[in-house]
Amino acid sequence: MTFACRLGCGACCIAPSITTPFLGMPNGKRAGERCVHLDAANLCVLFGRPERPRFCSDLRPEPSMCGTKDTEAMAILTWLEQATHPTT
Repeated sequence: MTFACRLGCGACCIAPSITTPFLGMPNGKRAGERCVHLDAANLCVLFGRPERPRFCSDLRPEPSMCGTKDTEAMAILTWLEQATHPTT
């Protein structure tokens, strides 16, 4: 069974960092920074396009990451970002 994104959530476009350059964000994206390709309705305008970062294309929604509501998804993804960030 495939788990589908909640349209308009946008947590995966805000919470995680993207360390590689991509269209419109030549320095990547910091954790917690809103992606420039997230529209006012929290939908990715690059979804399905070849310009979409590989990080985003490889990310697959699942209940353990998305929770049951948008705020829960943001909290989970923020925690995952912090828990997996390499120590400096």
